[in-house]
Formats: sequence, C-alpha cells, structure tokens
Amino acid sequence: MLRIGTSGWSYKDWMGNFYPQCSKQSDWLSIYSEKFDTVEIDSSFYGIPRKTTVENWYRAVPKSFKFAAKFPKKITHESDLTGVEDLLAKFLDTMSGLKEKLGPLLMQFPYSFKPEMSDNLFRFFRLLPSEFVYVIEVRNKKWLNGQFYDSLAEAGIGLALIDHPWMPKAAVATSRTGYIRFLGDRKQVPDDFTHEHVDRSKDLSDWKRLIKALEEKTDDFYGYFNNHYSGHSPTTAERFLRMMRG
Repeated sequence: MLRIGTSGWSYKDWMGNFYPQCSKQSDWLSIYSEKFDTVEIDSSFYGIPRKTTVENWYRAVPKSFKFAAKFPKKITHESDLTGVEDLLAKFLDTMSGLKEKLGPLLMQFPYSFKPEMSDNLFRFFRLLPSEFVYVIEVRNKKWLNGQFYDSLAEAGIGLALIDHPWMPKAAVATSRTGYIRFLGDRKQVPDDFTHEHVDRSKDLSDWKRLIKALEEKTDDFYGYFNNHYSGHSPTTAERFLRMMRG
C-alpha cells in the first residue's frame, strides 16, 4: 500500500490553486482528503492538540484515510529523552483518538542529536507501547550505519528516509513500514507556496526506483511532501502519485 500526501494541510497559499477560493479553513481537511488518502500532522510538533481537535480531524476524512503525526518537539528537540514519560503518555493518548485512521508516529530529531545520545534513545524506545507504529528521522548522517539499522529493526522502529541537502538517499528499511519525507532545500524555495518553483522530476525518478527496490521489504509505504521541496507540495505529490502508478 503506497500512500502519498503532504506535510500539513492548513496553508493559506493553497487557496485558489488547491482549495477553492471561497472555501472555509474548517473544510480544508475534508477537501484535502478527496485528493489524498494520507497527511502528516505537522502541528503536533509544536504542541499536543486538543482531543476535540483530533475528534474533528477523525470525522473530516473517509474511513480509509491515514494520519501520520510528529512527536512534540518538547520530546525530540527540548529534552535528552529522559523525564518525558508523562508527556509521552499524553501525546499517545491524544493521538489514539484517531483510532483506525492513525498511521505512523514520527520522531523527528535535529542535526544536534548525535550518536552519543544512543543510550538515551534506546532506553526511550522501551517506553513506547507496541500498539503504535513508529518511525524515526535523524538529520546527522553519523547515525547511518549497519549497527543503527540493526538496533532499529530489533526495536521495530522504521527509519524515515529524507530528501535533504546533506543527507544521502539510503535504500534502507528497518521495519515493514516505509516512510519518506520530501523536505528539499529551503534556500532554493522562497516562502511563496502558491506554485512550484523548482522542477524535481529527476529527483522523483530516483525516489521511485528506491521505493521499488524496497517493495519486498515493506508492507506499507508513506511519503509526504513539504512545501519547501518544490514550492507547492500538493502539485508535486499528485505528480509523484502519477509516476508511481505509471
């Protein structure tokens, strides 16, 4: 099962070029779900949403839709992964309100998160309840080696592959859930998300081959486009879906 979508859906720059010009912001998720069957919740990175908000998200999309959600930055960026048990429990309890529509939960770590933190990381993994699906994103390539991949596989944690200026395209699957984040280079794309600014066709072809190479190692594959990848993530996501369906 290949699911392609965008990172977030609440962008005013998409008015008139993805969302109807006169549409209400409260209707955007429902309109989005008519085009895509998954989305990555970006707002959960900045704070755990209210349960009522999660309930509204659940009702806005079809039963077959899947949400991915980012761990709060208070866990991944503002702690050393110790003393976060209560915050973790609150986050998981809130996101469980998405029920069968909840897909992977993403732990996104910054460049400053280095292999010297591995003991804390693997202790943190032991806190994670098994009923959820988890993936991890690292932005320091010193992590990328066989020992790290084996440790992730043992813990049942997927490695999120990323399209990022200083990170390699690694054809690696550490769980049965594949995950790609198309981040791009913020220096190449201005903060104008009304249309595509950069042609990433060759890059997308490379990712298509990589996904095909991992086909037998994964059951589900999720891919999310950031606006900074090419300028207008819905357009690029739709193009990539057409490429994958060939």
